[in-house]
Amino acid sequence: MNQLQDPFQYHPELRDKITEPLSSFFRNFRAETILEKHPELEWVGEFLHTDDEREKSRLDALKHHPEEDLWVFAYGSLMWDPALKFSEVRRAKVLGYERRFILKEIYGGRGNKEAPGLMAALDRGDGCEGLIFRIPKDFIEFETEILWRRELVVPTYTPAFVTAVADDQHLKVLTFVADHQTVQICGDISREEQINCLVNGRGILGTSLEYLENVVSQFEVLGIKDEECSTLLAEAKAHRLSLATSDEGGV
Repeated sequence: MNQLQDPFQYHPELRDKITEPLSSFFRNFRAETILEKHPELEWVGEFLHTDDEREKSRLDALKHHPEEDLWVFAYGSLMWDPALKFSEVRRAKVLGYERRFILKEIYGGRGNKEAPGLMAALDRGDGCEGLIFRIPKDFIEFETEILWRRELVVPTYTPAFVTAVADDQHLKVLTFVADHQTVQICGDISREEQINCLVNGRGILGTSLEYLENVVSQFEVLGIKDEECSTLLAEAKAHRLSLATSDEGGV
């Protein structure tokens, strides 16, 4: 195993931009525990994946993975808070997929049924820039259990191995792609609705606007230019400002 002593050898600029795994909220995350602490979200319980469903998904996804380290592709919040023990992080581009803001969050994370939030999903497209985290092979079992508890809370994503390019290397990486058969994935969402969700969506993990701000901030550190994310953020902030100005004018 090629385990680097310094996980940030390739990207020292990320050293203070990624949450230390052991201190991450998601390290010990269990949806059932969250619902117990937030009775207003009790209704979400009937939509949760069961432990058996989650474990079957995990085992099915990994059954053909060779006895070697595992690469995990991050395109959203995993970029700044992976909650996984990793030996290496690198900038990478996944081929055949793109980041799309088509996930209407209604289950309490960054939005709810009355005021849905908006998050990113990986969908078929021209390519997606992000980060890949290398999980040492001896850690894969435990770390992927953590990953599945986080990503497969309710039906939204499907785990998949896709091709990523990092420094001219082609690597097979694990990621989670949009499941268009689920209620949260809205492939035909309008720009107006995207902006409204970003401005109004909030939940136990924070606001949807903060989520997008974090994506753009991580891109700035890496020197990644993502016109869609930057433009969407600017439009959402402008809309929020116009609402605030309108409210002030009505006083």
